[in-house]
Amino acid sequence: MPPKPADIALDLGTPPGSGRTSEEYEQVAYPAHSTANESFWGPPRQQAAEEELPLHYMNDERARRRVKPGAPTSRENGDQQYEEAYHDEKGLLGDKARPVHIPRVSKNIRRNPPATNPTEFIQQNLEYITPAIYTLLACWTRFYEIGKAEYVVWDEAHFGKFGSHYLKREFYFDVHPPLGKMLVALAGALAGYDGHFEFKSGSDYGDDVPFVAMRVILALFGVGMVPLAWFTSVELGLSWRACHLVTLMVLLDVAWLCISRFILLDAMLLFFTFSTVFCMTKFHNQQYQSFSIDWWIWLFMTGLSIGCVTSVKWVGLFVTLLVGAYTIEDLWEKFGDLRMPIRTYINHWIARGICLIVVPAIVYMASFKIHFLILNHSGPGDAQMSSLFQANLVGNDFAQNPLEVAFGSKVTLKNVGYGGGLLHSHVQTYPVGSEQQQITCYHYKDNNNEWFIKQPWGELPVDPNGELRFLKNGDVVRLVHSATTRNLHSHTMAAPITKLNYEVSCYGNSTIGDSNDHWVVEVVDDLHRGSPDKFERIHSLTTQMRFRHQTLGCYLRAANAVLPQWGFKQIEVSCDKENNRKDPHTYWNVESHWNDRLPPGEQSLYKSPFFRDFWHLNIAMMTSNNALVPDPDKEDVLASKPIDWPVLRLGLRMCGWGDHQIKYYLLGTPIIWWGGTFSLIFAIFALGVYLLRMQRRYVDFEPAEWEHALYVGKVAIVGWAFHYLPFLVMGRVTYLHHYLPALYFSVIMAGHMTDQFFFRSRRLQDRGKNITFGIFAFAIIATFWWFKGVAFGIEGPVADHWGLRWRKSWNIY
Repeated sequence: MPPKPADIALDLGTPPGSGRTSEEYEQVAYPAHSTANESFWGPPRQQAAEEELPLHYMNDERARRRVKPGAPTSRENGDQQYEEAYHDEKGLLGDKARPVHIPRVSKNIRRNPPATNPTEFIQQNLEYITPAIYTLLACWTRFYEIGKAEYVVWDEAHFGKFGSHYLKREFYFDVHPPLGKMLVALAGALAGYDGHFEFKSGSDYGDDVPFVAMRVILALFGVGMVPLAWFTSVELGLSWRACHLVTLMVLLDVAWLCISRFILLDAMLLFFTFSTVFCMTKFHNQQYQSFSIDWWIWLFMTGLSIGCVTSVKWVGLFVTLLVGAYTIEDLWEKFGDLRMPIRTYINHWIARGICLIVVPAIVYMASFKIHFLILNHSGPGDAQMSSLFQANLVGNDFAQNPLEVAFGSKVTLKNVGYGGGLLHSHVQTYPVGSEQQQITCYHYKDNNNEWFIKQPWGELPVDPNGELRFLKNGDVVRLVHSATTRNLHSHTMAAPITKLNYEVSCYGNSTIGDSNDHWVVEVVDDLHRGSPDKFERIHSLTTQMRFRHQTLGCYLRAANAVLPQWGFKQIEVSCDKENNRKDPHTYWNVESHWNDRLPPGEQSLYKSPFFRDFWHLNIAMMTSNNALVPDPDKEDVLASKPIDWPVLRLGLRMCGWGDHQIKYYLLGTPIIWWGGTFSLIFAIFALGVYLLRMQRRYVDFEPAEWEHALYVGKVAIVGWAFHYLPFLVMGRVTYLHHYLPALYFSVIMAGHMTDQFFFRSRRLQDRGKNITFGIFAFAIIATFWWFKGVAFGIEGPVADHWGLRWRKSWNIY
């Protein structure tokens, strides 16, 4: 049936003098980009000035392909004018856009005149007003009653204490890089905190601890996540409805909200993860003008964000993998562009190497350099570092200890291997094997780390008034434990953990012993004097040596094998049958040294280079991180498994659960977590269906639409996989907050799927799209409001707050 006349709208164009039209501001051409004319430091000089257009005033097609202004150019034969679409170069996970012919328009494009009324002002600045409103809402959610709990909550006990060490300049050790903890200390300094509080778990903050101000300053990172989510959605080319949906989910997820309101590192980790994704998408959208100033800025900012996120926690390496996937595919596609000169292609490699490798490495190492400069006083983490490093700390007396080691000296022996500790013994015995006194490596200072260097059995003891006998390469010694007077001993019994090695124990006393107490000193080198043929006497701190068992021929070794609870989780010490001279775990040096008959050393003799300290600390961090394994002898009620996270099977109690205590429960907004997980599964299913239909020659997408769908979908699915799948193979203990970075990518996928099947659907009119958006937004807001208490704090008996247990596995009640 033909349409009624009233249903037909006839557009006769705009009469002259009727004013500006939207076409004058939106449909703007730009010169075709030729890779042959690119320079390393900037685009061709003939390139016209650009004009960014808000995505919110564009239809769906323009939102995907934001056309830049400029003048038309001609082909080489000069017989045809043409323009190319926005993506003339490959970006992340999407094919090159095909050349698209765009009608020529006048180069004399007028810009928007100043607004004459509030409505016009809002329309012209909508792309800034909307994220500004979301930022204000984020401030409310993050700051509302942030000081309600006036006690140390959850991991504030760790990171608040680390901030205190910075303010007191005491060296400490932790498994995370230092940038986040330095920002905690900065927040404390800005709030007027002096570092005196001990941050014991559950203890009340005093009136002299500005914990509320510290929480507010650190919550700013949580606030920043919300506008970043908005701008990232815009750069991904999502429709305005999908942009709002993604931003609402970031704003109203109670897990992100709760983790942002305390003195923790997670808000910083999430902020820099979000910023890395944003900078990557922003850089992707500059690919049409390679080597321009904007292109360089956003490539550099991507590298800077990578450096920051990895300097907060090593989990930031996962978003680095996403950028790496983007870069590899981008360079691979450029390699297939036969129009691109080899020199330009090499320049692309150089640019990415500088900005995505060198810049992050500089940021990461700079954070450690600042870390060492601030923490220049002796503190509780000294033993994790090398003896030379400790000798340069204020308050440490190593440099004043006697330089040359002699028989009769009392010493502590430091294992040189990365993550090694001090040779240690205590009165407890092995429950297996010989059942003799335990020998371990311990990372903290203790009287049980002290040993006397004595002559072997059969030789005269040291004469306290006689001539000093200095320790040399090849000497046979007996190491006597100072506290228990027992001898360092080994025999053919298998070690408790490293079964291929012999057990090392403490045996006998000052009068009872045998040849199994004898150890031969083999000097490896000296950090200052070089190889052993250049010197005779052994020096404390700098001389590295091995202890070979005289009878068995094995070598004293500590290689980060952790003993069970009966060994207090300390490092196993064994006797290695293999003579591997390159194994640093068999190297030892004298750390503390006491001998009243010898003069003190000199500070100038002990210098510790930065790169050696940097590498040593990172290996120690890695070793300690790998040691965070679940304890089979102890149930951890806070831990959860990675398979629990996407379906939100467990929450996490962040504090005590008494009736008179403010209670916080780390739990995501269910509809956001479940919706994100469903979107990931549905996206894979939809991709399979579309590929089957494409094989049967069905046309569901225009080429540009398909490329855009793949681009956004792969950013989401690859980012989620990189942040989630590694936890499935990790041996360390895991908790719910480890899923929070991966959650962001499932939220992006949820926005992308609703965009593809609802907001961009050709079958739905605007009214239907608005209704759909309203339903989704209402569900998110309503669910947040229902669960807001778990983030804002539950007061009184938790049983009075009914309806919070949607799954039986949630231990809220």
